[in-house]
Amino acid sequence: MTTETLTMGKALNLGLRRAMDDDPKVVLMGEDIGRLGGVFRVTDGLQKDFGEARVVDTPLAEAGIVGTAVGLALRGYRPVCEIQFDGFVFPAVNQIVTQVAKISARSQGRMRMPVVIRIPFGGGIGAVEHHSESPEAYFAHTPGLKVVSVSNPVDAYWGIQQAIAAPDPVVFLEPKRRYWEKAEVDLDAIPEPLFRSRVVRRGDDVTVLAYGPMVATALQAAAAAAEEGRSLEVVDLRTLSPLDLDPVVDSVRRTGRCVVVHEAQVSHGLGAEIAARLTEQCFHSLEAPVLRAGGYDVPYPPARNEEEYLPDLDRVLDAVDRAMGF
Repeated sequence: MTTETLTMGKALNLGLRRAMDDDPKVVLMGEDIGRLGGVFRVTDGLQKDFGEARVVDTPLAEAGIVGTAVGLALRGYRPVCEIQFDGFVFPAVNQIVTQVAKISARSQGRMRMPVVIRIPFGGGIGAVEHHSESPEAYFAHTPGLKVVSVSNPVDAYWGIQQAIAAPDPVVFLEPKRRYWEKAEVDLDAIPEPLFRSRVVRRGDDVTVLAYGPMVATALQAAAAAAEEGRSLEVVDLRTLSPLDLDPVVDSVRRTGRCVVVHEAQVSHGLGAEIAARLTEQCFHSLEAPVLRAGGYDVPYPPARNEEEYLPDLDRVLDAVDRAMGF
């Protein structure tokens, strides 16, 4: 067993390196990912070791990056695109939604589209406008795309490799404010399946669902609630499309209460879809409505106000209190 203490950023770097070692058809593309190593240094050193033909510094043109990836995938490559910041992905949405997501179905499976689109997402780093978005619902709503949101270095290391190996396109969301958080990673482990949710803390009173940057917040809320005698079960969804709700349904049928937490605006977010499905499947077990804690229905604010915008410990615990009040 080879175990290392890694930040999420370094875990992604090693995962990309291993995927490139294993398959010469894996090609990385993005703005400043080569010589600079990316703005978050996730690709640091990869161009030096694999060359400019496999780690490609692109122009500032997201539609061009993804459009090129479509052509490469059709020729048998496995392109990995880095979108520098979440708010920069929108020029590429036309390519992602009309080409990447549909070519396999359009060709009745004769043409595969093994493209990974890496997107650092979410707030919490004091960035300027268009650098702290949560666009996951756009992509989860698009048939043909798989959407993954990792929350820790272990899932980052294995998840990026599994996404690259997948035959279908994957939007791979990386919570940028968690890039520097550390964990022990077993580099020789047998990884869990990519498209599965996971119970990360057992509890009996309320089920708290989260993904990406909010998993750590949910765990902090569970620890704080325990001091007041409440037992929260925390589930890391890990994948947003397809949603693996079997462990969630089992949990909610036992606790009778559920709170869904995400950074994105509450209205029309993933929490609404999850609440609908849990109501359909757990109606007779619910002791309270499925509640949501998330961002406000306003554009992401200036950096000086983002702490008031982002769901925090108090907002999660308030939702738990409301759930327990029914």
